[in-house]
Amino acid sequence: MSKAVALAASLLLTVSLCFAAPEDAQAPVDKRALDSVNLLLLGDQVKNTVGEKTNQMLGKAMTLLGVPYKRGGSSSDTGFDCSGFVRHIYETSVGRLLPRRADEQAKTTEKIDRSELNPGDLVFFNTMRRTFSHVGIYIGDGKFIHAPSAGKAVRVDDLRAAYWTKRFTGARRVQEPLASDASAP
Repeated sequence: MSKAVALAASLLLTVSLCFAAPEDAQAPVDKRALDSVNLLLLGDQVKNTVGEKTNQMLGKAMTLLGVPYKRGGSSSDTGFDCSGFVRHIYETSVGRLLPRRADEQAKTTEKIDRSELNPGDLVFFNTMRRTFSHVGIYIGDGKFIHAPSAGKAVRVDDLRAAYWTKRFTGARRVQEPLASDASAP
């Protein structure tokens, strides 16, 4: 396992135990520990099934677990909002500059069916009475990483949770760069 993946896995385990969702606060420690182990196993599955760039991107995203939400934020130093987080991850890990807002990110990416989701794809939600008002990055096994809302921090959530299922508005794939983009320094 590469140092980056090992670091991300270690951070994921530590942070997931510290930042359990409020509804999990009463869950036995064993369940929270099991959830953390499941996320670590998911990381291994992703590593074995996606390309190196996607693996690096998701590893980078995992290192930002626990960074606080900040409206308009786009930095790990000061915090992220949802679209700032997605933009930061794509720009710093694979060199793709996405638009700043979630609705613009949806417009400039390829629409895919939920059943076609692969790690690294974007997932969108209606959380503010707008179709594409929230965005996260799919990491596999029904889970996604995102900067949720004020008072919270970057975390992993499950698409199958009732809250997210009710608000899910679509999945998108960031297109591969053109051959001329790939050869750029």
